[in-house]
Amino acid sequence: MLVRIYPENPNPREMAKALKALRDGELVIYPTDTVYAIGCDALNVRAVEQICALKGVNPQKSNLSIICHDLSNISEYAKVSNAAFKVLKKNLPGPFTFILPTSSRLPKIYKNRKEVGIRVPDNNIARSLVAELGNPILTMSVHDEDEIIEYSTDPELIHEKYASKVALVINGGYGGTEASTVVNCVDDTFDIVRQGKGELLI
Repeated sequence: MLVRIYPENPNPREMAKALKALRDGELVIYPTDTVYAIGCDALNVRAVEQICALKGVNPQKSNLSIICHDLSNISEYAKVSNAAFKVLKKNLPGPFTFILPTSSRLPKIYKNRKEVGIRVPDNNIARSLVAELGNPILTMSVHDEDEIIEYSTDPELIHEKYASKVALVINGGYGGTEASTVVNCVDDTFDIVRQGKGELLI
């Protein structure tokens, strides 16, 4: 299913379709402030395993990332030091993935890695999905190995490729071609692991 949702004013009726899919443990493709992403309810372990299988990711060996609604939402799922909070506050919402220690709220599938990537994208659709779902969304970029190819910016082409693999694709307009900037905040060092779209403010 392909649904059109405008980021400036997400239509509740169309959003409800995406929310139902997420609550049913299904996968959804949606826009962010960087590239299009595949997501599921981050607290539904079966859905997490499904998305990892689709992307060929071993959850025991790879860092997983979740989308939170805002700064207060982050502290429910990750341990945020005072120094990290100040940096997050300066840069979010924005095109960043901050790596933080996991908290006890996340299922064991995350805790085996002891770290989790946190995103609060500057995109109303993604953040509204999280707020209304009541849980964070596990997120993985649609593109493969940081290679952005034509289909991954066009929601209609994304739908053609993934229609049989996901429950729903949200058309939120053309996506970007640059991934998020990844910042390691585990030891308050704020090392840039991958420079992407975001310019980090310290």
